Amino acid sequence: MDEQSRMYGQENISLPHDVVPLPSEGVFYKNKKKSIKVGYLTAYDENIIMAGGDNLAINLLRNKIYEPDIKVEDMLEGDVESVLIFLRNTAFGPDMMITTTDPKTSKPFQVNVTLDQMPIIKGQEPTTDGYFVTTLPKTGSTVKLKPLTYGEIREISKTIDSYPQGRVAPYVTLKLQRQIVEVNGTQDKGEIAKFVEQLPIADSKYIKKFMNDNEPKLDMSKIVTTPSGEKLTVNVGFGVDFFRPFF
Repeated sequence: MDEQSRMYGQENISLPHDVVPLPSEGVFYKNKKKSIKVGYLTAYDENIIMAGGDNLAINLLRNKIYEPDIKVEDMLEGDVESVLIFLRNTAFGPDMMITTTDPKTSKPFQVNVTLDQMPIIKGQEPTTDGYFVTTLPKTGSTVKLKPLTYGEIREISKTIDSYPQGRVAPYVTLKLQRQIVEVNGTQDKGEIAKFVEQLPIADSKYIKKFMNDNEPKLDMSKIVTTPSGEKLTVNVGFGVDFFRPFF
């Protein structure tokens, strides 16, 4: 299904589609494309939707991205999210009902948010080779960082899921080893792995915040009013609430 859907999408670029701008503006990709052609969901795609499963999102994207030189696995998470929102909005409209909790009463409630106007978060400009450079506050080390691709995030998740119950899964270190491409001028992976294992928590948290502030992506936060009248900021995720209309 994966390969079939990917080839179907690439071979049918004459089908109705739109051009979706990427939050990254293509600066992290070899082809430097700032926008990509994305098809609309059709009856054919219902086969993928009905199959569901953990690969629902990636199978849809492989089928609907009409760019032969772009692999979904090589895209940044923020760009993937932008395409998913386009597919959802053009098929079901921008309204999305989410379930959250009123912090004043601790009771769950549902609220409607719209996904048609979502600003792009952009911070520090990356280098010409697509890296961020920063100095860590605790060790004083200079590091080059790269945003993780959708494929890398999936690989890390699969590795973590494979760990037996009761064993500590190294999610933080696996992610850091992928994000850090250079430390104090060295790109040796063994040295980077050793550096990550000994990295103070203060520097680890700094990298997490730095990447969150600088990696280009859509601002998925929305301000809603709770039943008790309080203002609450909620984050729109890609869980059950997002995919519910697909079913």
